Amino acid sequence: MTKTPLGTRVTPIDAAPGRLRLLDQRRLPREEAWIDCGSADAAAEAIRSLAVRGAPLIGVAAAWGLAAEARRLGGAGGSFDATWEAAAARLEKARPTAVNLRSGVERMRGVFRSAAGVPAAERVARLEAEAARFEAEDREACAAMGRHGAEWVAARLGGDPKAPLRVLTHCNAGALATAGIGTALGVVRALAAVRPVAVFADETRPFWQGARLTAWELAKDGIDVTILPDVAAASVIASGKVAVAVVGADRIAANGDVANKVGTYGVALACRAHGVPFVVAAPRTTLDPACPSGRDIPIEWRDGAEVLLLDPSGETPLSVAPEGVPALYPAFDVTPAELVDAIVTEAGVSTAPHAEGLARLLALP
Repeated sequence: MTKTPLGTRVTPIDAAPGRLRLLDQRRLPREEAWIDCGSADAAAEAIRSLAVRGAPLIGVAAAWGLAAEARRLGGAGGSFDATWEAAAARLEKARPTAVNLRSGVERMRGVFRSAAGVPAAERVARLEAEAARFEAEDREACAAMGRHGAEWVAARLGGDPKAPLRVLTHCNAGALATAGIGTALGVVRALAAVRPVAVFADETRPFWQGARLTAWELAKDGIDVTILPDVAAASVIASGKVAVAVVGADRIAANGDVANKVGTYGVALACRAHGVPFVVAAPRTTLDPACPSGRDIPIEWRDGAEVLLLDPSGETPLSVAPEGVPALYPAFDVTPAELVDAIVTEAGVSTAPHAEGLARLLALP
């Protein structure tokens, strides 16, 4: 059964055999509402609509969604296998950029196929046990990432450990994006456990994951947070007010190129221009050794109307542009490996050259 992770009051998923509930992140911070998902298609819709988001959590939600699908089918006679496989294929396509979604589906697909021929109830139980393991692994990975990242940042920055450390982050890579304390915000939480930390949270248009989600969960955990307009990030970095930038990732290519929420690339460029360390935190499920470089990462292009609405997930969205004027919305961008000072995983930290560092981390047990 899902439990509130150590180090945070925030949990976005409530899953157990026969139950999958997801916190509807579109409605935060106004209200905490939950979505009951009894099928793979329901989980896919929650992922597609951004009710659930964050690469690691998408993978966990997909795993539990496929367990729910098997329980829903309950054997389904001779069509059980074909129906479940079709649902898995649809779920895998819910969002293209985050490799964790594929990882979760592949894990469950392997268990499903290996259990061919066993009674349906046993097959369902095996899938639910695998989903629980996948969730627990993510929770443990977040804790390990937090430790490794905090140690790397402390060693890189040095200075007075009692002095406030100002961290900039983009999008939301915290407890709302994972089953644990977060990836980037896991590092922040680990740092905050040993020294004063203040966070600049980029607002992250157009879905405001920084303003709505990062600010909400850090405030809930009592961590000092200030919302920063996206367009102010570069000048604030240049001013010397930022000691380190820490972000998450949706996919990391074999050479260390990083796909993350659009706007991350600009943060990395500003950090390099002004000597500020730029750190990416992501579990090894986000590493894609089959993807040679960032040029090979599929970038999700979402409806441009989302850019034109002040509150694209609200009940009464307000248009901020003249009628008939279109907008372009790539949901992610790719930061070249040479701009990334460190990639933090649960197995350790990669520094340049990242192709060698990531291969080493992937080879570890």
